[in-house]
Amino acid sequence: MYRIPFDRVNWVTSSFLIGTALIALIGVPIYLVKFGLDWFQFAMFFFYVTATMMSITVGYHRLFSHLSFKAKLPVKLFTLIFGACAFENSCLNWASDHRRHHKHVDHDEDPYDISKGFFWAHIGWLLFKLNPEPPMDNVADLRKDKLVMWQHHYVHWIGLVVGLMIPPLLGYLYNANIGLDPWTGALGGFLIAGVARVVVAQHCTFFINSLCHTVGRQPYSTSHSARDSAVMAFLTFGEGYHNYHHEFQHDYRNGVKPWQWDPSKWTIWTLSKLGLVDGLRRVPDGRILLAEMGEARRKAQKELAQVQEKTKTAACQRAADSLHEIVEKLSANYHELEKAVADRVQVSREAMNAWQNETRQLMRDFRRTSAMLAA
Repeated sequence: MYRIPFDRVNWVTSSFLIGTALIALIGVPIYLVKFGLDWFQFAMFFFYVTATMMSITVGYHRLFSHLSFKAKLPVKLFTLIFGACAFENSCLNWASDHRRHHKHVDHDEDPYDISKGFFWAHIGWLLFKLNPEPPMDNVADLRKDKLVMWQHHYVHWIGLVVGLMIPPLLGYLYNANIGLDPWTGALGGFLIAGVARVVVAQHCTFFINSLCHTVGRQPYSTSHSARDSAVMAFLTFGEGYHNYHHEFQHDYRNGVKPWQWDPSKWTIWTLSKLGLVDGLRRVPDGRILLAEMGEARRKAQKELAQVQEKTKTAACQRAADSLHEIVEKLSANYHELEKAVADRVQVSREAMNAWQNETRQLMRDFRRTSAMLAA
């Protein structure tokens, strides 16, 4: 207790985050045991959690923070209204913090710097005031947007009315219409589609800052702590492919592979076909493959250096020579693609797939030979 810097506690934010979590953990189970969960309450929760999360991922994150595409008024208005319902501050504040995170990732200026610990990156940076408070000097473009500034001024009222008052009202009206106790419906709407939904949406977002900088794969770069997590992608509408995102932050896609779960990407693409968004920004396939090949090459070179230090027998030397040949082939492929990308040569899809498949096969051979050496 004596180590807690009480002078830096953000009492309003802390009270809200802790209070809503306690209400959700205690109140919701009691309500479900006593009254059960009907289809209307479930439908409200599903709609609100989807609208809230998508407004954060599509709106706050990819549209406003990274300018990954341009949106028409209906899309901007929807994401700003339901983004406010997440109670993650205004879009202006959120974008400022997030842009600073990308610029200074893993360093002291990063608001949710993972090097300060999992708890800090997840929620600690919100419970305690940043010292000193960073200036909002990186969102001049958003300050020119009247809709963003309107939301910035009224964000708490929007969140309160749309996020915490309308669900109980709808629950009240629904129960009254079917002859059940309307106040039971109102309580359910407040607890489930209101408070529980806020807690779920917030902590899913927070886990991107904490878990996705701690656990997962790094296929594109190890120069920062960001990691790809398919599990977190499922829980956050596609945001879990965080290693890719930190390498190519302006791409409207996070799950860049066709099979990767990214509903936010699919939504943006669908909206573009409906004429509601345009200017979708995509990283060329050549640059993406180059990053993958470069990272595979770097990991292989690092492991080869470790193997060569331990090589003592003739059999080990032959295995090390095989590993060296694989690294040389990876390097040759990398430099060939690097030159094509630099010269802006149009590389066919067949050639890209061949390079990618050969890289994966070489890495499998490398891991197999390395495992034999370890045994």
